[in-house]
Amino acid sequence: MKKTSTRLADGRELVYYDLADDTVRDAVDRRPLDATVTTSEIRRDELLGDSVAVASHRQGRTYHPPADECPLCPSRDGRLSEIPDSSYDVVVFENRFPSLGGDSGRCEVVCFTSDHDASFASLGERQARLVLDAWTDRTSELSHLPSVEQVFCFENRGAEIGVTLQHPHGQIYAYPFTTPRTALMLRQVAAHKEATGGENLFDAVVERERAGERVVLEGEHWVAFVPYAAHWPYEVHLYPKRRVPDLLGLDEAARTEFPRVYLELLRRFDRIFGENEPPTPYIAAWHQAPFGQLAEFDGVTRDDFALHLELFTIRRTSGKLKFLAGSESGMNVFINDVPPERAAERLREVASS
Repeated sequence: MKKTSTRLADGRELVYYDLADDTVRDAVDRRPLDATVTTSEIRRDELLGDSVAVASHRQGRTYHPPADECPLCPSRDGRLSEIPDSSYDVVVFENRFPSLGGDSGRCEVVCFTSDHDASFASLGERQARLVLDAWTDRTSELSHLPSVEQVFCFENRGAEIGVTLQHPHGQIYAYPFTTPRTALMLRQVAAHKEATGGENLFDAVVERERAGERVVLEGEHWVAFVPYAAHWPYEVHLYPKRRVPDLLGLDEAARTEFPRVYLELLRRFDRIFGENEPPTPYIAAWHQAPFGQLAEFDGVTRDDFALHLELFTIRRTSGKLKFLAGSESGMNVFINDVPPERAAERLREVASS
């Protein structure tokens, strides 16, 4: 992998990640852009103990542009985009309309390919590995920023999820705090560790699932399963078999196997509802340990956390979506219409031939 860092016309950082070591990236952003101005503010909810990012400047962000005006395609034929070069493998840049910025963290866009009509599932294994390497590098770089405590790599896919740009891409949020979902996990890990005399909760969960009926697929270094208490109609958790706290901890064997396993999972998701259905909308979310002290979680260190990816869709059956209504939105109590055992069975049924 070759990494080339440059700056856009408004001062934002852009990084090319290339498969070929001899690739030259010297294109200049020729757009007449003013400096990016953000109004992001983190507000603490005293009752719930969590935080909300208020970012009013995002109301003006690009919204469903036609394909020939996509800002994530390369700059070609006189049309200038967010990527100055006329081609790229993988590229990452600071979001022009970030939810977090300055002392409130950072937001980046990850373009998986220059092909506007592709999807992550259609990538080859070398390209998918390059994306993994880019995620890992960005996790490392962002973890050193003084305002960052946790790095979150994710992909929103599909209009039903709220995606406003159709080009295959994901995002990275670098939060200035430990997110509420991660804090919940860490509290459970701490309680389990104390109750069992030191057993790791993540290890216990993975061991139990590997021995059960909800495994979707398993490789030498990765295992994917539908969790016992899945919140979403079709939800898969992907774990490396050797527990590591973040993407930086993966060894070469796990990195090499990841593209095959992950691409197969994504392709199965597209086959869940049949060939005549539109591509399955999904969220793919990497959970990594926070960077910093975990003093508030008794006896827990970063090494107690387990890196894993959660992949889920809001489609519950053909033509029907799972909406977060009263119980889910009002009380955070999920009601799942699809038994996790049946979801796992279906995801095994649609395996590649």
